[in-house]
Amino acid sequence: MFRWVLALGLALITWSGVLYATTPDFPELKQVELTVLDEKPDGACTVTWVDPYGAGELEGSYRCDPERDTTLKAPHYDDRGFGWDSGWVLAEGPGKGGLYSLEEEAAADDARIELSDALAMAGLPLTVVAVVGGNVRSLRRARGVRPKLVRRATRLKEAAELVSLDHRRAVEAVREAWAPLHQELVDGELGRIPVSRMRGLAERRLRAGELEQNGVRTVRDVLDAGAWALAQFFGMERDMAEQTVAAARRTADTVGREMTVRFDAGPEPRTTALLAALRVLVDAGPGARHAARAGGELAARLEALLIAAEPASGVREMLRTSPYERDNVLSAVNKLRLVLAEAEREGAAERFAQASVDLLRGPDTDADELATWAQFEARPAQYYEALAEAVGKNAPAPPGDARRAGAGGDRRRG
Repeated sequence: MFRWVLALGLALITWSGVLYATTPDFPELKQVELTVLDEKPDGACTVTWVDPYGAGELEGSYRCDPERDTTLKAPHYDDRGFGWDSGWVLAEGPGKGGLYSLEEEAAADDARIELSDALAMAGLPLTVVAVVGGNVRSLRRARGVRPKLVRRATRLKEAAELVSLDHRRAVEAVREAWAPLHQELVDGELGRIPVSRMRGLAERRLRAGELEQNGVRTVRDVLDAGAWALAQFFGMERDMAEQTVAAARRTADTVGREMTVRFDAGPEPRTTALLAALRVLVDAGPGARHAARAGGELAARLEALLIAAEPASGVREMLRTSPYERDNVLSAVNKLRLVLAEAEREGAAERFAQASVDLLRGPDTDADELATWAQFEARPAQYYEALAEAVGKNAPAPPGDARRAGAGGDRRRG
């Protein structure tokens, strides 16, 4: 509404300015004596005058003053029966020397000026009302603008995302170092399991003896051959071949879940690299893990609230929102305030920053092999727990049991 009122007020003021600008300027005039040849009661006259600029005596129509003294009117003024009056002629321009009636010529200009003034007087109050009312309404609409709050929430979300990302990178480094060791153990175990012991085979039509005679003796051999080779070269039915391979895969999955990489065999480049990657998680401690989990959850909460509260970052953005959207923005701003207050009480930002510093140290590639293993021997339980957490397995035995396993236990199975 205030926009339309402002538009109307500005339109009236603009119209007033156009009328005023297009009104002709008042010309330069010179007063002359007029001989009134004929005069009507309303003042309409036929007069003659001498052009002061050299055009001689001229005759024309003029508006005489009907209220002047009767002695100046015909036939009383002179013996010729003419009257007298004074008038004005143009002193410049193309009509120089011609008559100029102040009453007739200036009346139209005065009417334009009066109309211009009236339009301006009507437009100014409308403009003032629109500007004041619109600003008051804008202030009410912008009452939920909280740019500092939005910036604080954004910084906290970035810190929460960063600690979660740093922990994920540390875990991925452990998994990359662990995967080839684990796969080697799984492959070795599958190479020792005969086909007759494959788990989960739905039908007992597996001809283990025939497979063994054809060189398919272990689960690893079944996986290497595949269903097509079993059917084409070993005479198995297609369905039976597929069931056999499926059973081999289920067995491999079970072995993979049960198999645990251990460090009992002593120093070796790949296990040393795994220990170096694990040291980041061990040195960071459980606090980094908890901070990363809390950071991921907090970042997800803040992201949804920041999307809803985005218009609150500036007055212009807030003014563009609809009333329904503004209610949602105000609600999101209030929730952000509560989340930030809770995070400040718990010291979340400082916790995230410290955890990121601990996790960004990365594996110490310059440390020698003996130093890496010495760190592991000092606290093996923490290393095994960190490994189990990173790869999603149950933690192996406590440190004492781990040392005993290193002396003579199973080096592959956890």
